[in-house]
Amino acid sequence: MKTITVQHYDAFSHIPNKGNPAGVVVEGNQYSEHEMQEIAKMVGFNETAFAMTSEKADIRIRYFTPGHEVDLCGHATMATIYALQTQGLLANKTTITIETKAGILPIRLEEKDEKLYITMQHAAPQFEAFNGSRAALAESIGIDEDELHSDLPIVYGSTGLWTLLIPVQKLSSFKKMNPQTAKFPSILNEMPTASLHPFCLEALDETANMHARHFSSPYSGTIQDIVTGTASGVMGAYYAKYVDSNVAYPKTLIVEQGQELDRDGRVYVHVNEVDNNLDISITGTAVYVTELKVQI
Repeated sequence: MKTITVQHYDAFSHIPNKGNPAGVVVEGNQYSEHEMQEIAKMVGFNETAFAMTSEKADIRIRYFTPGHEVDLCGHATMATIYALQTQGLLANKTTITIETKAGILPIRLEEKDEKLYITMQHAAPQFEAFNGSRAALAESIGIDEDELHSDLPIVYGSTGLWTLLIPVQKLSSFKKMNPQTAKFPSILNEMPTASLHPFCLEALDETANMHARHFSSPYSGTIQDIVTGTASGVMGAYYAKYVDSNVAYPKTLIVEQGQELDRDGRVYVHVNEVDNNLDISITGTAVYVTELKVQI
């Protein structure tokens, strides 16, 4: 039996025990894929990330939920880069590239007000139609169908990881949401393994543009994600495509998430247009919390 040290960081917040927890293993090369999965299962966070050497980029990162590996994870990327930089493992570079299963993505690091901010490029936005039952979908997250936004479409979206974007009319719907995770695959006929991401254009913080929650696929082994970087990124693309097609670029949107779980977090989503295509990146930060010991 091995004892593994996993570092616990909270992403999208400067305050420990706010934002979204992630496990980070800075010496990921020494573990097999099976061991990585076992470590993630023992840690129990939505994602545990493993930093590895790469022949294609500055570093490689692999991301595991307790149930399976995923292509990309925003909050675990923030946590991993923050860990590597603050431990002196990135040679104080201000730009790096990371190899992920969603592609090679550029990362920018910036010190501001004695805090480290990390900007992460996302993959090109993709959208696919949702043709399932609106009533069944609403019921599966604990709200009524008439609480869904009547003018904005429900679509699958990805800037590296697929989720179902569910526009909701009012902020008041979010507290009562209660995901019935086991029902998700039968409703998501087009993408049964996708997560669900309800959001609205009202926010608790007057400086925020959108409010969201994120409910995990039952295959991931978790129930919900506290503050979601990949889904926040695709929300920015959704905003430009469906909410305000006349948006002036570049545009930065502030997404708030985690308030219902008393883990307030913020994601800064940058939306730009390059060669007539949407270009999405997000900025966030992280904070060290503690060291975990797990045995596999």
